[in-house]
Amino acid sequence: MFDTPVIEVSVSDVETVREGHQSEVLQSLAEEFPPEHCFTIVFHGRRGNLDLIAGSAEEAQCWIQGLRRLVEVVTNMDQKEKIDQWICDWFQKADKDKDGRMNFREVQHLLRMMNVDMNEDHAFRLFQMADKSETGTLEGEEFVLFYKALTQRDEVLRIFQEYSKDAKKLTLLEFVDFLEQEQMESSGIEELAMELIERYEPSETAKARHVLSIDGFLTYLCSPDGSIFNLEHRKVFQDMSQSLCHYFISSSHNTYLMEDQLRGQSSVEGYIRALKRGCRCLEVDCWDGPNGEPIVYHGHTFTSKIPFREVVSTVEKYAFQVSDYPIILSIENHCSIEQQDAMAQQLKSILGEQLLITTIDGRVPVQLPSPEELRGKIILKGKRIGYLEDSLNGQPDEDPEGEDSEEEEEEEEEEKMLRNEAKKKEKKSKQSLSEELSDCIIYCKSVPFSSFQHSRTHYKPYEMSSFTESKARKLIREAGNDFVRHNARQLTRIYPSGIRADSSNYNPQDMWNVGCQMVALNFQTAGTEMDLYDGLFSQNGHCGYVLKPRFMKDTETTFSPENPQSRGDSALSLAIQVISGQQLPKVLNSKEGSIVDPLVRVEIHGIPADSAKRETKYIENNGFNPQWGETLDFQVRVPELALLRFVVEDYDKASRNDFVGQYTIPLTSVKAGYRHIHLLSKDGTGVPPASLFVHIRMVDLSTEID
Repeated sequence: MFDTPVIEVSVSDVETVREGHQSEVLQSLAEEFPPEHCFTIVFHGRRGNLDLIAGSAEEAQCWIQGLRRLVEVVTNMDQKEKIDQWICDWFQKADKDKDGRMNFREVQHLLRMMNVDMNEDHAFRLFQMADKSETGTLEGEEFVLFYKALTQRDEVLRIFQEYSKDAKKLTLLEFVDFLEQEQMESSGIEELAMELIERYEPSETAKARHVLSIDGFLTYLCSPDGSIFNLEHRKVFQDMSQSLCHYFISSSHNTYLMEDQLRGQSSVEGYIRALKRGCRCLEVDCWDGPNGEPIVYHGHTFTSKIPFREVVSTVEKYAFQVSDYPIILSIENHCSIEQQDAMAQQLKSILGEQLLITTIDGRVPVQLPSPEELRGKIILKGKRIGYLEDSLNGQPDEDPEGEDSEEEEEEEEEEKMLRNEAKKKEKKSKQSLSEELSDCIIYCKSVPFSSFQHSRTHYKPYEMSSFTESKARKLIREAGNDFVRHNARQLTRIYPSGIRADSSNYNPQDMWNVGCQMVALNFQTAGTEMDLYDGLFSQNGHCGYVLKPRFMKDTETTFSPENPQSRGDSALSLAIQVISGQQLPKVLNSKEGSIVDPLVRVEIHGIPADSAKRETKYIENNGFNPQWGETLDFQVRVPELALLRFVVEDYDKASRNDFVGQYTIPLTSVKAGYRHIHLLSKDGTGVPPASLFVHIRMVDLSTEID
């Protein structure tokens, strides 16, 4: 007999549950197990999915419906409920003998698990205070009482008392004063105050009197309304009727890869995860496959292969679940004419009317259409035979222009050496472009880049070029303003250097600073670069399109990231007081019993003159409720391009600091005043209830900064 493995899964880690054969593993077992017996648990972040097979369809449905209900409950929890759940989880972890009670020794162990290094006498006093039954143990409500004493927020109490005349409650007018003077709310403040009291005050009596208790005040500060992120920016709030080239577009590189680009796994899961993150530009590397079926993988490597047909089917299914604005499929075409024809046929048959195969009005475009006009459409980016107007006017097509693939266009020398022999063989058998596939390229025709002047005088609005990161950086250094002007009228795609075998990423901020729209990153690789990416696209309803600043949409603009003064727009003075931290997570793989020594680093990512980092001192042995009370000052010349990043690290004298949590936000989405920052893990998922408490002050400096 085999022992059945026990798998512990936290419901808060589960993103969704998929029914049937919706993974490569379950598809490979399709003949053996019917789809109604199968389901897949999908986790947040980059954790691998869990494929399961039930003994019957009824059993599978019990699991599926039960898990979905639990996920729904967890997803809809407010901050108080999340903290209650967090307390319950810790109680269960620390209750070693599972008797529903905790003695003082178990409590001491729990404190170290929770990142608290507390004086034993003080801990015992709190324990005795909570032990109302005088049994020498804590249970149920007694443990909650202990936790509340442990987590008393003196820094919040001081703010409350500053605005409360009797130090017991905030009257409606006192709360209005707080919202106006500290939170910088400016319109309908009394109505807002009443709404917030109704929403967050736990006492029905206090609600009826329109007053806010300290518990209600703290609940408000920890809520989305008290978050640093402007709630208005959680929905689509920008003008979506402008030309496609006026937006930053969420873009993925090697979308099919789950790991590195030499031996990593290719999977349709890469496309699902990218689309779930709001990605709107996906890359598809296409090669000849067996039995006339094109395949997708990273050519000339040991990465696994997936059928092109499966990729297209996955895109069709998940394309518009998160955002209904257009998707661009960046086709890297290495296929023969026959298999290109197969690609075109599969695209048309699977995507149907979603696939854009003609201009939206049947006319030759004088500028690119808008995201609004292209809602629900899938656009192909790739090579095209001749000009778009030729086919629209019924004129004969020309031969395709001689543009190489992205890999060929800007490869580094090391990569060229590795691929040299394979490239020779490929070029011998390289054939011209399939007319059927060519006719599907409408608004994103790939053309080679010669110079900005050449593009300005020769290229149509629907023609676009791609650059490696190194080529783009060179152009930024040499002709930053020309690059900004180029991107005001045409689309540009940037992609990582071919020598990034580990699928690492470059800094996308440099590319956004000159208005590049499709700045493609390896979504499968966590790090600062993806934090910035998630930060930029967290605004505008997470729809994958972010409107560029006004000064980047003018084809005659004088703006350059190296010369921002010519803009004449507002600069900002930014003062960030880092007050405290709450329930910071322990460092992964840390020694048992170790407690973090947290510090906070605040970073500005923007034009070179704005990029800056400041950090607090570290707090020794306290990841539970560290207090800093330090103010970090910044001046930001171009706030429209700036991202604000908070990083919490565990200080280490002998080696590099360990990552604890981070949060990245567009500076234009920051709310002033006393705000909580709900931290994210390295892979961008939440780690409730971990947070920072800060005070933000922004002053408009107008054009005073030189």
